[in-house]
Amino acid sequence: MSKILVIEDEAAIRRVLMKILSEESDTYQVSDAEDGLKGLELIKKEDFDLILCDIKMPKMDGVEVLEAARKVKPEIPFIMISGHGDLDTAVNTMRLGAFDYISKPPDLNRLLTTVRNALDRKELVVENKILKKKVSKNYQMIGESDGINQIKDIIEKVAPTDARVLITGSNGTGKELVAHWVHEKSQRSSAPFIEVNCAAIPSELIESELFGHVKGAFTSAVKDRAGKFEAANKGTIFLDEIGDMSLSAQAKVLRALQENKISRVGTDKDIKVDVRVVAATNKDLKKEIAESRFREDLYHRLAVILIKVPALNDRRDDIPLLIHHFSEKIASEQGTSPKVFSEKAIGLLKSYDWTGNIRELRNVVERLIILSAEEVTEEDVKLFASK
Repeated sequence: MSKILVIEDEAAIRRVLMKILSEESDTYQVSDAEDGLKGLELIKKEDFDLILCDIKMPKMDGVEVLEAARKVKPEIPFIMISGHGDLDTAVNTMRLGAFDYISKPPDLNRLLTTVRNALDRKELVVENKILKKKVSKNYQMIGESDGINQIKDIIEKVAPTDARVLITGSNGTGKELVAHWVHEKSQRSSAPFIEVNCAAIPSELIESELFGHVKGAFTSAVKDRAGKFEAANKGTIFLDEIGDMSLSAQAKVLRALQENKISRVGTDKDIKVDVRVVAATNKDLKKEIAESRFREDLYHRLAVILIKVPALNDRRDDIPLLIHHFSEKIASEQGTSPKVFSEKAIGLLKSYDWTGNIRELRNVVERLIILSAEEVTEEDVKLFASK
């Protein structure tokens, strides 16, 4: 059930808006307020999913309501209602954080489309906040090797800026973790971190996933849908395995980086976005460029800061720290006490060839914890983790 608040001092328009929304969907629960002060009181007391707010009102105008509401509940999307003379003000409210605006008298299709888009965006932001809480606990950079310390130093310098970052490295080295750290230490850390695995999305759907689509854009497009770039507005979008992205999608990403604009599939209407882009790949993009599979101009847009994540075989001194970290984490997940690894067991694990990098080490540690007794011994490693 989506809770919507209509703040409008003109009773006739307020009734029309409430009637339209109530009849549109039985999942909309619509409340109203006849002025800005009462509207703000309701916002503070209740949890709304969307606010429709008039700009010109007595006691407290819509701009003041928007600014005050964003201080207490910044995640609630605002759709501003503007009269003919309020157009410039309505545009300015979007700079203050409003989702969009509609003009009086409200056009039915535009109103309903804007409401659906705003609610979609709210849902994505809430989902991201839930994930972000988990991310803060689950993503840590473990290690004191030269390679890891160098990455930590780069992140400390680059995170507070809006510079784009390209992360390279083999599968399983922790590229996603580096991306999370760049975001967590940035000035955008309170805004969304949206992850897109470009390799996992079919090429025919990647543009819709990134930029959204309008109803009817293709067979299964039964309603308008916001894309990941819109969901990441004011925050960070992480384009994982960007080397697998289609050339047509690359062209649209390039435009988004150049102009800070995107357009949904099925329409030419521009949507302004303010997004920091962090990308990652396990491919040699210069080789991909030479073979015409990756755009050189996009590469140069992305590779402002290059971070190469070393393979685990190149940072073996970090293996004892990683084993301890994984042991504690797995024990916490399973509700048991962490198991101790003997020095000989750790020494043997350090000598192995970790072609699957940190991901493989984590799996092996979990296997040893499950199958070994109170202490994980060298014999356990030979028996259960033989390479």
